[in-house]
Amino acid sequence: MLAYTTYTHPTSSEWVTFVHGAGGSSTIWFKQIREFSKHFNVLLLDLRGHGRSKKNIKTLFEKRYTFKSVAKDVIDVLDHLKIDKTHFVGMSLGTIVIRQLAEDYSNRFNSMIMGGAIMKMNYQSRFLMTVGNLFKHMIPYLLLYRIFAFAIMPRSAHKESRNLFINEAKKLYQKEFLKWFKLTADINPLLKWFREVELNIPTLYVMGSEDHMFLPSIQKLIKTHKKHSELIVIEDCGHVVNVDQPQVFNDKVIEYINRIKI
Repeated sequence: MLAYTTYTHPTSSEWVTFVHGAGGSSTIWFKQIREFSKHFNVLLLDLRGHGRSKKNIKTLFEKRYTFKSVAKDVIDVLDHLKIDKTHFVGMSLGTIVIRQLAEDYSNRFNSMIMGGAIMKMNYQSRFLMTVGNLFKHMIPYLLLYRIFAFAIMPRSAHKESRNLFINEAKKLYQKEFLKWFKLTADINPLLKWFREVELNIPTLYVMGSEDHMFLPSIQKLIKTHKKHSELIVIEDCGHVVNVDQPQVFNDKVIEYINRIKI
């Protein structure tokens, strides 16, 4: 089972489950724990191969990961903790995991909050993926990860987020990184399906105004996903919105969850 940490609230029955992105770990949510645990029960997860889930025997011998299998890992934790429904908060690639969860287990959702959401790969990101796949066995994975981190979070104001993800990626094994990287081969048709279908789940996209790689596609998506979806754009903020502007992120997401509860 995935490694997890819970913070229980003395009176609230609401759960909020945080799902980090590739190369990160549950530590990326350190600026959220205090505020969210004042209002809700909180569940932090380390996805397979990340953080304290690195020694997961179940996945050691898997040659290839799928988003369905990664999503099932999360459900196993919810079942173990007897959490029937939860609000999911994801960041970056974690938003794809959440969207896959919503596809397969929509009955477990109160809402989904998609920070730095990835719903379409633009030309630049597709080029990086292609180059990465060509050279993934020839150059050190950490160098590859640094290139991606600087491409996605290029500004000096994004330095904290960039360094956080690079430092977390250092803890990954090379084989584990490659298993996650191979997921990109499946990503385009999956994202196309996600864009075509708006699920009957309250959805909040929280994007940074400086997220040049992924914000434009979400702005376009929100024009067609009108029934259950909302978008908040945080100014002076890059891809990792919960780290770049934590107070604004916390306030907006907590307000949203409280609003949809009514």
